[in-house]
Amino acid sequence: MIPSRMALRSIWTWVIGLAALIVIGFAARSMWWGPAQNWVRTTISGNRKVSSLDSHDHGSTDGGEDPHAHEGHNHAHDDGTSLVLSAQAQGNIGLGPEYLQPVRLETFRRSITVPGIIVGRPGRSRLEISTPMAGVITHVHAVQGEAVDPGTLLFQLRITAEELVSTQTNLLRTVGELDVENREIARLSKATEGAIAPKTLLERQYAKEKLEVLVNAQREALRLHGLSERQIDDITKNHKLLRDLQIVAPGRDHHGEEELKLSSTEVTPVSFSAQQADEEEVKHDDSHAADDSKVPLILQEVLVHKGETVAAGTTLGALADYSELYIEGRAFEQDVDLLSQSAQRNWKITAVFEGAANSVKRVENLALVYSASEVDAEARSLSFFVLLPNEVAREAPSPNGQRFLDWKYRPGQRLQLLVPVEEWENQIVLPIEAIAREGAESFVFQQNGNHFDRVSIRVAYRDSSHVVVANDGSIFPGDVIALRGAHQMQMALRNKSGGGVDPHAGHNH
Repeated sequence: MIPSRMALRSIWTWVIGLAALIVIGFAARSMWWGPAQNWVRTTISGNRKVSSLDSHDHGSTDGGEDPHAHEGHNHAHDDGTSLVLSAQAQGNIGLGPEYLQPVRLETFRRSITVPGIIVGRPGRSRLEISTPMAGVITHVHAVQGEAVDPGTLLFQLRITAEELVSTQTNLLRTVGELDVENREIARLSKATEGAIAPKTLLERQYAKEKLEVLVNAQREALRLHGLSERQIDDITKNHKLLRDLQIVAPGRDHHGEEELKLSSTEVTPVSFSAQQADEEEVKHDDSHAADDSKVPLILQEVLVHKGETVAAGTTLGALADYSELYIEGRAFEQDVDLLSQSAQRNWKITAVFEGAANSVKRVENLALVYSASEVDAEARSLSFFVLLPNEVAREAPSPNGQRFLDWKYRPGQRLQLLVPVEEWENQIVLPIEAIAREGAESFVFQQNGNHFDRVSIRVAYRDSSHVVVANDGSIFPGDVIALRGAHQMQMALRNKSGGGVDPHAGHNH
């Protein structure tokens, strides 16, 4: 009998549905495969345990083990490989809930370890402060080591540069002569027509134009000395020479022309009193309070003192900007190709700092900025530079109102860099603290109710912080593993199997 068309369609519908269920189940195997394996193991172990108890009950009826002694246990445990940890014991080894997590498959990046040292950014971390003109230092407002904001007054000097003084003097003289010519031309223009010859008025106008050209040249000369248009206008308007030069802390990323802080006020004498010094400090503190939200600069060096005569271009001090630093890594010559591949894939680098009491701190997701163009001929190594964002670790004011701070990272610190060079997908990755070793064996501890069962594993790869476990069926995705304290748990098992001390010894009941 030939099936009808409706029957065939129904059969094909069932076949397609079954195939879809198989595909979906295979795709979601990471969700159900591990629990299913645990259920199978538990069922088999439970059946073995029941059979063992039944044979024990039939073989011995007096003085034997109470068959109800294991009531409440859902699983059988081997005393040689299973451990019960109290809440206090778990706390002692730091085994909190965050360290009891199910196994999952993830992508692992194999890394090479490279030595590194923190260095400043060339042309950015050190800012030298120099004077654009000669003078005598009249005030040193900031002290070495102090934190200063951009725009804070640092030094003040009385200008003694002859060229600048003479240029300003010549400008004032020319401006005065130009004023005279303008008044004379205005007087001649108002005279009765025919009273004077037109040639005389024309000569006066030519003289005015020559003076205007000279004024423009002198203004340009003052711009070359660093004066701004506003300051030059003040000279021509007020007819006073600029005598005082105030040098302030520059901005971090300022690329335009900064106006020289020049003043025409009287210069404070070199030998000023203590009261005047206190007043200057109060003014200096007010300038600090203008913008506390900015990360300040550090006055790293003060190279001049009050009353010192300095020439144009003399370095007065140096500021340090440690808000961003570099880590200089030294890769071996044979690792150059691996380093280039890592940079092309834009893989992030991890910095490992060693602290007190063998503590380790990791700073992740650091970007590789650039690599050197040449290999060091003597060390046979290649330098590369990683950007390290910095932060203020401590900031405290001093009794006199000055600010001092400590940066979290400082140039000269040594560390290790973990540079990823290879990527493996779908791997079981555990922290190194989750693995216990004994001879050629490696173990993890799987949570099973209130027990921790020791499971033998095969290590596919190991580095200083992680272990890649071979996915050979010893553990499965979904198994809950203790991610730390494996060594202590292994020692507890060894003490237990070797006959430990009576846990009730010393207790009175």
